[in-house]
Amino acid sequence: QVQLVESGGGLVQAGDSLRLSCAASGRTFSSYTMGWFRRAPGKEREFVARISSLGFITVYSDSVKGRFTISRDNARNTAFLQMNSLNLEDTAVYYCAAATQARPGENDYRYWGQGTQVSVSS
Repeated sequence: QVQLVESGGGLVQAGDSLRLSCAASGRTFSSYTMGWFRRAPGKEREFVARISSLGFITVYSDSVKGRFTISRDNARNTAFLQMNSLNLEDTAVYYCAAATQARPGENDYRYWGQGTQVSVSS
């Protein structure tokens, strides 16, 4: 069992940066692929980024590539999402999730956090 708690969301202006954190409980954090997803108002949840269990492999959606960076600190049981050059389309609730698969699809993520709101204003 893994419990995930996101933090770091807030209201920012376009062009600003935010860093989201995802704190995980349990002693097996380093065995999980970690992912970030988001759900914008009126839209379906979408994949943002994922990072392999040891942090060597990262994958990004086209919409955030070059602006967002996913990372993890296994010693602190925490995953991060650094978000730069935020724009209005990045407004959403952001969720972190954990999967045992190395290349998980969205339905493979077994554990989810409660989400943190990111709002970008012009």
